[in-house]
Amino acid sequence: MMAYIMVDIESDGPIPGDYSMISFGAVLVDEHLDKTFYGQLKPISDKYIPEALEVSGHSREETLSFQEPTLVMNNFALWLKEVCKDRPIFISDNNGFDWMFICWYFHHFTGKNPFGFSSQNLGSLYKGIEKDTFKTFKHLRKTKHTHHPVDDAKGNAEALLIMKRALGLKIKF
Repeated sequence: MMAYIMVDIESDGPIPGDYSMISFGAVLVDEHLDKTFYGQLKPISDKYIPEALEVSGHSREETLSFQEPTLVMNNFALWLKEVCKDRPIFISDNNGFDWMFICWYFHHFTGKNPFGFSSQNLGSLYKGIEKDTFKTFKHLRKTKHTHHPVDDAKGNAEALLIMKRALGLKIKF
């Protein structure tokens, strides 16, 4: 069985390396949604965009006290090993953005990405189910979208469960 891990990240800019991933949340997609991970990471660059950082709800001063990225990413890798019996599958609302940061941080700070080289996009999956590229899944969330990455990952995981239960998506967790 595949282990789908719903991920959401918050950053202080548009790309990793030049800017920093400030925090991220992950939830194992199953019937309980009770296995979660939350990481807050110290900035890796002096560059940041105040408006982007503001979305995270943290000040620059706060982020400077967060944990070292190497520690957080190694802890995330350990968590993935604990909760996944098989290779984890990365899925997110905006995998182009979230994946870019998680993949870069894993390779940069741990030398490898436990998710491998691919990711899945929740929004695109829903568009396929509905056969309409203008549809959005966001009404399927139960947990309010707060920009706290665990809340946002959980809401997206709830939407994926509804796609399975009510919309006939063939997926195994």
